[in-house]
This record gives sequence, structure tokens and C-alpha cells, in this order.
Amino acid sequence: MSGITKAALFTLAVPLLAAPALAADQPPGALALKRVLLSTGGVGYFEHEARVSGDAALTLEVRRDQVDDVLKSIVVYDDRGGIGTVDLPGQEPLETAFRELPFTPEDLASPTALLNAMKGAEVQTSGSRSVSGRLLSVTEEHTQLPNGGGTVTRNRVSLMTAEGLRQLVLEETDSLRFADPRVQAQLDSALAAVAGAAGKERRRLTIRTTAPQADAGAERTVRVAYVVAAPLWKATYRLTLPESAKGAEGGTGDLQGWAVLENLSGDDWKGVELSVASGNPVTFRQALYSAYFVNRPEVPVEVLGRVLPPPDEGAVAADMMAKTQEPAVRSRAATESGAATTMAAPPAPAPAMSAPFAGAMPQRAAETTPAENTEATAQVLFRYPQPVTLANGGTMMMPITARAIPTERLSLYQPNTQPRHPLAALRLSNGDSGETGLPPGVLTLYERLGGAAAYVGDARLATLPAGESRILSFAVDQAVTVDRSEQPSRTLSRATLADGVLQLTVTDRQTTTYRIAGAAGEDRTVIVEHPRRSGWELVQPTGGATGGAAPDLTADAYRLPVAVPAGQTVTLAVALERPRIERFGISEMSPEQVRAYASSTELPPAAREALGKVATLRAAVADKERRVGDLEREQAEIGKEQERLRQNLATLPRDSDLFKRTIAKMGEQETRLDGLSRELATARKEAETARNTLRDQVRGMTF
Repeated sequence: MSGITKAALFTLAVPLLAAPALAADQPPGALALKRVLLSTGGVGYFEHEARVSGDAALTLEVRRDQVDDVLKSIVVYDDRGGIGTVDLPGQEPLETAFRELPFTPEDLASPTALLNAMKGAEVQTSGSRSVSGRLLSVTEEHTQLPNGGGTVTRNRVSLMTAEGLRQLVLEETDSLRFADPRVQAQLDSALAAVAGAAGKERRRLTIRTTAPQADAGAERTVRVAYVVAAPLWKATYRLTLPESAKGAEGGTGDLQGWAVLENLSGDDWKGVELSVASGNPVTFRQALYSAYFVNRPEVPVEVLGRVLPPPDEGAVAADMMAKTQEPAVRSRAATESGAATTMAAPPAPAPAMSAPFAGAMPQRAAETTPAENTEATAQVLFRYPQPVTLANGGTMMMPITARAIPTERLSLYQPNTQPRHPLAALRLSNGDSGETGLPPGVLTLYERLGGAAAYVGDARLATLPAGESRILSFAVDQAVTVDRSEQPSRTLSRATLADGVLQLTVTDRQTTTYRIAGAAGEDRTVIVEHPRRSGWELVQPTGGATGGAAPDLTADAYRLPVAVPAGQTVTLAVALERPRIERFGISEMSPEQVRAYASSTELPPAAREALGKVATLRAAVADKERRVGDLEREQAEIGKEQERLRQNLATLPRDSDLFKRTIAKMGEQETRLDGLSRELATARKEAETARNTLRDQVRGMTF
């Protein structure tokens, strides 16, 4: 890394340095936040630490919305002692606190509502009138003020005293209290429950630890950690290219990486050890702080009713009684059995709890030099080497990497992004330096020009594991133009005939031609992203576009590199092929279809000759079937004509000339119908013979 990059990184990192850890200021037995690890899974690992001796009860306050996650993930590390229990107040509903009280939370809304709820209780008042008695009622009354000044509302209290019924105005008394201490204690308890319900944003956990028996008085360190929801930290990068990075030349660029994070934990971070982790852990939640009850079936209470025997209606023989009553007994037994089965059915399942969070967070990383990163299980850890202080609600940037990284200037052509010009891009390689992976983030690109840096563009960096490379597009390369054309084609590569079925192997081919006009003053390496299609295979070019290795593959494209010299035009032809099978029954094909395949020069001579014979036989069958169709149509037309003539005969006089001519015409038609029947029978027989000949010939043909 250049000295300028190191100096800039150090200057920006200075505000992150915090005061020393607060171990000296922390009272014994108190938990203090020491370590924070933020994950790209949307969670944070928070580790608290305390120095204790003997048995100890450590307290820790967490937000109410974090309790479920804390109960799921809390872990206690005590190298020499043991762990007892972790206690916290329950989230008992407010109604439970009022379950055995003579008033409800709504009755505490006003003195009038409370006193009316406590009818019969003994009270004592003081002021201008001191009265002691039991409450009867409190009624509201409105008094008109003099001179039209409006009305005033007052509450009249009725008490039953030893002297009888007494009344007083509540607003005119100095005080009113309940004479029974038990009632006063209930009121105090209810008010405390209401106050507690109003302040339930935090819960206090008590972690009990036990000292080792061998050395109970020795001081030891206890750590308490948990994983809760936290804002997602974001990675941002700056890449500065040297002035010499022109055309397709390789080189290195100075890379700076930063983590942008927020402290929304609810507490200030004071001198904590801060780390960030990049990965995709499994995270979920579970409502562990809610009480669940199992639904149980309700069984009816057996009640013995009064016995009322039915009247006797006589008896029958024993064998007949068995025959007549057995079905009824079985039916009643089945009914009772069904009822018992219904009552004993299992209860409905309890409502599903919300999904919990999982994924154990790793322990803190070892001591590292500034901006060092570490490969962990399924993630990359970045640990800042100095204690960090950040107030609750604050935002900060933490440097995660600063190093030189191999770069290569190229152009990336993506037809769906820009159909006429490729994108100016860089290939970043994360393999030569042996560094760990880089998390995804946005990247701002700079280039040195005459000793100064100039802004070039922005890019998006996907996750870059160690040993891999990524292409980052940051602008449109207007100096290079791409023209694209497509030419589909179809080739018959194989044909077989067996059992009267013609099977054709057809190869569809899609050829795309790219004409790339290079930049006037610089050579270019253009990466053409050609779309991949399911079921299609790349057949051209066979290796890379320049005859090298096979192209790279993305999820939906081939990446084909093309070297484009300055001022020249290069053509790249890309062909995809897909074989498919077509099957036809020769007997069902039309003569025209058979002739078309028989005349195809793609078939071998033996296949064309066989199909030519089939075409001749199929034409003969078609002629015979056409003759049958003509005779059947003529027969049907004569039948319709005879029906018309019969209707006319019904209306003509029998001695008229028209009646006689109609009878003569019908006779001629009958003669023709007799001839048609003979001709049709012969034609049908000839057609069937032709079909059988075609079928036999086709079955015997193979190629």
C-alpha cells in the first residue's frame, strides 16, 4: 500500500479511537459492555464482563423487545466457577394484578369512579367537616354560577355514619382516605402495578454464579453474552487506479474498505472491542418470553339422574329376543364407543410461535494489527484493534481493509444493459495477495491524472471470496461500438423409419454475430456476455473467442473474451445448438408431407427412395378415398332430392302430368341409387385394399 493510502486511513481512523477500557472505573460485581460484533445477518453479539469473587448475582438490563432473543442466545462464561439460574420479571398482564382487587384499572381513571367501585368501604374525611362512615354513592351535580357565568361540576359523596346519612362535597374536603389498612394496601399495590406497566421498556436479568469450592474467595472474570437484532452494517469501498493503467494493461489499485454502522442498542458503547462479520447466517426469532398453555379436552361431568323404569310390555322367547335386540345393542355400544372416542380426541395444536433467531456468533478474534481481517466459519471477521466509543443513536465508519489489489481494465458487453456500447469495467482479483474475502458493497472509483485524483464512476462489488475475481462496471464505453445480428437455422441430421413411424433428429441452430468496432487510440479486451438458454449447447467458438480456454460461465450467460486492436473491427460468431426429435406416423401423413421429406437432400438416397414409394402408395390411397367420398356425396344429394320430390307429390293431383313426371324422375333416381350402392361398395373395398397395401409396405420398410 502506498504511503498516501496508509496516511489517509490513519487520519480517518483517529476519531474512532476511544478512551481506555473502564476496568478501573467499573465497580466490582457489575457487568460492563466489553465486546460488540455486528453481523450482516441483521444481528449483533454483545458481551459483558465483570470481576467477581465467591458466589455472585450479576444484573443486566435489556430492552423489552430484546428479551426473546436474549432468552434464546444468552451464554455465560465462567472459567473457574459455575452458573446457577438466570431470573427476570415476568410479563404478567395488568389484568392479572387486578384479579383479586375490588376495582379495575378503569376505576383508577378518576376519584369518582374509584369511590363508586368501593361502595361499602369505610372512609374518613378531613377539612371543614370531618366525617367517618361507609360509602353509599358519589353523584355528579351541576351548579349554575351567578350572573350567567356558566356551570360548575361537583361530586356529592353520601356516607352512612353512626349518626345516619351524611353528605359532603368531594371538592371541599381536604383529604379522604380508607379506614381499613388492607384496602389502602390494595390501592397502593394497584397503583404500583399501573406504574410498572407504564415503564416496561426494560427488563432486569439476574445471573447467579457459584464460586469454586477449592478457592471460593479468589477473584475471577465472568462474561455474559447474547445475540439480539441490530442494524445491518454496510460495506463501502474506494479504489484508486494508477495513472499507468491504460487499455488492457494489468496493474494494481489502492483499495480502501469501510464499514458503516449504527449504535441502536439503547446503551452507549464505551471503550468496547468492536468487530463486524460478513456472512449469511441463519437467523430467526422465537417468542420465548410469552406464556403458552396447552388446550385440553373437556370431559362432561357424570351426573346420576333419577331412575324411571319403563312399563313392561311383555316378553318373547330367549332366542328371538337375542336376534331382535342384538343389532340395537351393537348400535348403542358403537354410539357410546364413538362418543368416548370423540371426548378422548387429542386437543388442537397450540398456536405456532413466531420463528426464533439462530446461528451462534463466533467468539472474539485474536489480537490483530490494524485493519486485519480473519476468515471464520462461513463468514469473514473484521476487528478494529483499538477500543471504540460510540453514543447510542450514533453512526460511525470503521476501516476494514486497506491494501493493493490486482486490477485489469476491460470492456463488458451486456446486450440487455446497453445494446450498442459495452461498459467500461475492471476485473478485481482477490487471489494473488492471499487476503481474506471482501463483503459486498458499493465502490467509488478514482484515477490518478497528473498527480491528482479524479472521480471515474461508481460500481457494485458482489461478495469476493479469496482466490476469485469480480468484474465491476462503472461507465459506458462510448469509444467501442457493437453491432449484433441473429440468424436461426434448422438442420435434419438423422432419420429412421421402423414400424411405420418416421423419426427425425432435427438440430436447431441460433447463430449470433457480433461486429465490434474498437477505440481509435487504445486496444481493448471486450468481454461479450452471450445469453445462455436452457437445453442449448455452445458449439461456436469451441474454446475462448481467441481460440484459448473455454469461456467463463455466469448464472445466465457465457463470457467470451475478444481482443480488439485500436481502430479495428473484429467479428465474433457465437452459435448455440439444440437437438430435438420429431415422430410421425407415415400412414397418417398427407401425400404432400411425405413428398416434402422424400425430396429433402439432407436425407440419404435410400431414405429418399423409401419415402418416394410411400408417397406413391399414399397418393393411391388418397385417390381411392377421394372416389369413396365423391360417391357418398352423390348418394346423399340424391336422397335429399327424393325427399323434396315426395313432399311435392303430396300436394299434386294424381292425374296431372307433373305428378307423372315426378314419379318417373324418382324412378330414375332409384335406378341410380342402386348403381351407386354397387359402385360405393367396390370403391370402399379398393380404398381398404390400398390402405392395407400402404400399411404392409410401411411396416416392412426400415432405414
